[in-house]
Amino acid sequence: MAFVKCKQIAELMAGFNKDWFFSGGWAIDLFLGKETRDHYDVEIGIYRKDQVELKRYLATWDFRKVVHGEFLTWSDEYIELPVHEIHAKGAGGDLEVLLNETDCENWIFRRDRRITYPLKPFIRFTEAGLPYLTPEIVLLYKAKNTREKDHMDFKSVKDALDAKKPQWLKQAISIHEPTHEWLKVLK
Repeated sequence: MAFVKCKQIAELMAGFNKDWFFSGGWAIDLFLGKETRDHYDVEIGIYRKDQVELKRYLATWDFRKVVHGEFLTWSDEYIELPVHEIHAKGAGGDLEVLLNETDCENWIFRRDRRITYPLKPFIRFTEAGLPYLTPEIVLLYKAKNTREKDHMDFKSVKDALDAKKPQWLKQAISIHEPTHEWLKVLK
């Protein structure tokens, strides 16, 4: 059965009453409707403002925040930038949670606040209802410190991006990583 890990996480998150979505390579594969490579972890995203709700929802889980590459216990403090990554372990497995910046109408790129994206199409859904981060934003994140799997994800999805998405991605990467090799391919 395809997307087994994603379906398990969706079951776990079914009662969470805030927006959440798959990120990283899983988001790419959900967009494409097929698993294109092995995934060694599961990353989900939430809005930063919902972090306390997530901790309440997964109250029995052990949470760690990542600060300068070090895993530290996350007490009950509100996590501010630059910290954006949380790891949780519980009966449902391991989960990497990425905190996303927003205002009332837009997602805001934490690495460069000039780069924004409207919230309305920010989260997409598969036919089965699995939420995932729109692929052009996933690729923007992958443009920094690009690894082989990131290149694979880019090649898998670049031609499937609809309408003006490649233009948005090209503009965003031009701001964020102006010498990135993907800029030569994007139209």
